[in-house]
Amino acid sequence: MKSTSLELNAVSLEAEMNWLFNVIKTRMDLRFNQSGKYSSVYEVPLPSLKEDSYYSRIIKHCEFGFKERIILALSIAPHIKPQVLDRFFLKNKMYDRIYTEFGGLKGRYHSGFIPTGDTAAFLIAGANIEERIHLVDLFKPEHSFYKNNILKLDLKQGNEPLFSSGLELSEEYLSFFTSGNAYKPDFSTSFPAKRLSTKLDWTDLVLDPNVLGEVAEISAWLEHQNTIMNEWGLSKQLKKGYRSLFYGPPGTGKTLTACLVGKQMGLDVYRIDLSQVVSKFIGETEKNMSNIFDQAENKNWILFFDEADALFGKRTATSDSKDRHANQEIAYLLQRVEDFSGVVLLATNLKANMDAAFTRRFQSIIYFPAPNVEQRQILWENSFKFVEKDQDVDFSVIANDYKVTGGSIINVLRFCSLNALRRGSNSVCMEDITDGIKKELRKEGKTM
Repeated sequence: MKSTSLELNAVSLEAEMNWLFNVIKTRMDLRFNQSGKYSSVYEVPLPSLKEDSYYSRIIKHCEFGFKERIILALSIAPHIKPQVLDRFFLKNKMYDRIYTEFGGLKGRYHSGFIPTGDTAAFLIAGANIEERIHLVDLFKPEHSFYKNNILKLDLKQGNEPLFSSGLELSEEYLSFFTSGNAYKPDFSTSFPAKRLSTKLDWTDLVLDPNVLGEVAEISAWLEHQNTIMNEWGLSKQLKKGYRSLFYGPPGTGKTLTACLVGKQMGLDVYRIDLSQVVSKFIGETEKNMSNIFDQAENKNWILFFDEADALFGKRTATSDSKDRHANQEIAYLLQRVEDFSGVVLLATNLKANMDAAFTRRFQSIIYFPAPNVEQRQILWENSFKFVEKDQDVDFSVIANDYKVTGGSIINVLRFCSLNALRRGSNSVCMEDITDGIKKELRKEGKTM
């Protein structure tokens, strides 16, 4: 009987936790001059990687050695076998507290030991200061830990010591290392983005052929980027990733287009909630956005920023320190967008509100115009095709008389359906539609 991903991961992790336990025991024996089986932590045999678990595959793929495996094992231990770390609760009797060199944090709810960079440094380097300093390289952006968003250590904790922050295993890899399933983040304050999906397809999107042609360039990039960058050797001339700006009136299909590109290419599309990202607290906006990009890197997500001018608009004059900091944050975010290896789509109703210096960095800028008469008629007919209609309903007349967008037409459909049922009918009449249009126009401050 074939083992499941969870079972294979469990076997690998059990072996890794036993190895970590022996490394901790050996380091403690050496630290307190106790007799032990090994004279160095490096003598403790590394577990074999014969199981085809996700955990084993990552270690092999990234070519992790002793140091990386210690750090990885420490980061996962509190989640699966916290008792392995209980030895770090040993108290220094002289000061009636645990030893400073062990590091460690207290959790809000977790009563066990939460390892920090100091914990890893103690196990790997012991009292060797030079080796301890070299450990910084394992947490730099060039290392697989950071590049693949496996785990991170915040080395910039203000005035706090270098290794004092916790070892943060990403939720993505915690899911892979345990259940073997891909992690799909949910919307939260720490991840202010929502995964978009649609039951519609390209035939439901009514756009000018020229606009569709420009959108097709995004799909073409996703399909052929590896050929262009690697096989053709253009990675030196071209920046990785693809950035496109959608602009035009509300309800013209910008969000649906982003969804359909992802659906066509089999990629997840995440819409960033800018009201959650933009924070009044200095530094929080940068932190929130950084978390999104860190998780999205190397996953082939499409990041979709709606109402993008709220964050990527024209920068303000630097009249005070807050303005200067806000502009620094925007500059940082622009750089993250430019360096992102995936696809970033930004949507705005008003292109004029966008910073010109930023728009120059887009590979395409696509205008989504309000639909013309013919397109409006198609939108009306498509939207109401499953609804029973009275004989007086004439979409050619409606399309000619009322300049509304696809988004407004969907709102009218909802209104008409409810209105018909409220009066005890299963059929939508012309008056239902015109009343729904009036309601939509009033929302925009217009009249019929």
